[in-house]
Amino acid sequence: MSLRKRIRKREDGAVDMTPMLDIVFIMLIFFIVTATFLDESGLDFTHPKNANAEPPCIDCPAPISIYVDADNLVSVDGIVTPVENVADAVSAQLAHNPTAPIILTSHEGARFDPVVRIKDKMDGMGRKTILKISYAQ
Repeated sequence: MSLRKRIRKREDGAVDMTPMLDIVFIMLIFFIVTATFLDESGLDFTHPKNANAEPPCIDCPAPISIYVDADNLVSVDGIVTPVENVADAVSAQLAHNPTAPIILTSHEGARFDPVVRIKDKMDGMGRKTILKISYAQ
């Protein structure tokens, strides 16, 4: 008889998961609500639609091309230039052709730091810069 009483009195130990689930759902709701209030800002750029597209006009001046390659080397019209001297090189080009548009092209593997610094310098000069990101194929 005493053996049966011991077996019946033995209870399985179980952890009540209800409070933990309550906390998880409260945290989930908190993070969903706070994530909607985050303000994410970034660069505005347009993806190139066609690399072989015709220029918009025939009489347009030749653009000043600034290119940042995958190794973060900067070239202005094919001449490798340090990032600090890009504004001077562009100013020299603008002295010959003041209406030339500036096209800043970046390889997808390039760091954003030189691209943003160059874009800020061009904007500081009062020039609108067209930003293109090229993708490796």
